[in-house]
Amino acid sequence: MSDIVTLDVNDGVAVITLNRPEVRNAANAALAADVAAAVDEIDARADVRVTVLTGSGGTFCSGMDLKAFLDGERASLPGRGFAGFTDQPPKTPTIAAVEGAAVAGGCELVLACDMVVAAENAKFGVPEVKRGLVAVGGALLRLPQRIPYQLAMELILTGDLMDAPTAHTAGLVNHLTAPGTALDAALRLAHKIAANGPLALKASKEIMQRAPRWSPDEAYDQQRAIAQTAFESQDAKEGARAFAEKRQPVWQGV
Repeated sequence: MSDIVTLDVNDGVAVITLNRPEVRNAANAALAADVAAAVDEIDARADVRVTVLTGSGGTFCSGMDLKAFLDGERASLPGRGFAGFTDQPPKTPTIAAVEGAAVAGGCELVLACDMVVAAENAKFGVPEVKRGLVAVGGALLRLPQRIPYQLAMELILTGDLMDAPTAHTAGLVNHLTAPGTALDAALRLAHKIAANGPLALKASKEIMQRAPRWSPDEAYDQQRAIAQTAFESQDAKEGARAFAEKRQPVWQGV
């Protein structure tokens, strides 16, 4: 990775930072490749339990770098999606920490995350139609699952922006923070999650993501199959033992 994307890991939490503040963290081919490399590293590391995605310089991400696009660059990778992230985010629970604009592909990065912490002055939107483009980085698929269908349709077809308080009321944002503190709040949430059993976290996320594709007749069998590894793990025994002994569990991830 170059310095346009940074990856920091501390106490089970990985932070991916988009670092092109001079273009409001717009994504070009190099940024997409670096983000994909960061995701691969996270997925390969046993010590990462939660991932936070954020941007530097007071902006989350302004979407695709249009100048790079006109020069023939593409900000998407085959199988990985926009910015090397939207089609294949980390397997860990993932939190978007949003300051400033999260628009176009930047909004789609937010939608690829499992939770959202946003500054009160943050803005979200998919204005692709204003430029004759289509939001194929996940907004058309995910936004109607996160907020009411009619509201999602209006945002997509008008290209208008939604402020963070409205996004919070609509259910897109988990927590609102004062400007400049979104990352700190996201890290507090991330460490709270990371204190739990890593196998249970991954299984719970996988079940919740796959459940919409299961029929009612198969849902319980499917979730049991995924959860079985966690139930049979040493961590499950450690969790019960720690509860009985009135102490914090020491997870091994096995």
